[in-house]
Amino acid sequence: MSNRLSEVQARISTVHELESVVSAMRGIAAARSREARSRLDGIRACAGVIGAAIGDALMLDERNSAPSRSPSGSTNADGDGHGTHVVIVLCAEQGFVGTFNEHVIEAAARLRHPQRNDYFVIGDRGVVVAQEHGLTVGWSAPMVAHVDEVPALADRITGALYERLDGGRATRVTLLHAVPQIATAIEIVQNALLPFDFERFAVPKRQLAPLVTLPPARLLARLAEEYVFTQLCEAIMLSFAAENEARMRAMIAARTNVHDTLDQLIGDSRRLRQEEITAEIVELSAGSLAASTGSVKQKRPPK
Repeated sequence: MSNRLSEVQARISTVHELESVVSAMRGIAAARSREARSRLDGIRACAGVIGAAIGDALMLDERNSAPSRSPSGSTNADGDGHGTHVVIVLCAEQGFVGTFNEHVIEAAARLRHPQRNDYFVIGDRGVVVAQEHGLTVGWSAPMVAHVDEVPALADRITGALYERLDGGRATRVTLLHAVPQIATAIEIVQNALLPFDFERFAVPKRQLAPLVTLPPARLLARLAEEYVFTQLCEAIMLSFAAENEARMRAMIAARTNVHDTLDQLIGDSRRLRQEEITAEIVELSAGSLAASTGSVKQKRPPK
């Protein structure tokens, strides 16, 4: 009995330690999600400045319309199904995120396109899930662990992406990522990065075009590449915030399970302690009764 009670008490101590770990992980995830959200305004402001510059550069186009060239300077495909469709999928690098990676990969697997899909999967755990779903992972990289790593990752993705574009191995690029949500559901958004849509940028109404030192086509290609970089930075930051919110929800569920386990163990401990006390009382009572009976037998007079 005492062995079982000591085992239960040891488990209670272990579960209390686990509760501390779960609470710490929840706090870290909340802080990282909040920090990621705070960086979004700066990224969007940068994208706005680049977008305004693209609008100014479009004034230099002789046709006063969007150029028919891709940001890399090569002519876009006509969209008849030739070439490769690159799908950038942002997943999680670390665990304890529930079904976060599964939702993102399933959304990528449902993406249908006449071109052959080549997947850029970000996040080692996402790569494993993608392979389980039979997706062709052409390129992968670890997901960021801190918000300060976002620009470096966006730069790596941009480099790998434009290497394929310049080599004629890709004609379309789509970005898939999760966005932070208050609700428990995970929302996945899809953005078309390339071919670059110049028509979404307003050309300013003024008489004089800006003075530039680069050919207009090259200038627009450079600006478009910078704009794609900011889009990747924003998507990575949103995905990182969504990942940590998924981790927060997982830790809340874990804490609930920990409390339920603690309640059960404390109940078992009380029951075992009560049984142990009862057994000791019964044993002492039996010993006293036996001693009293023996004493009475010794005092009985002879016949």
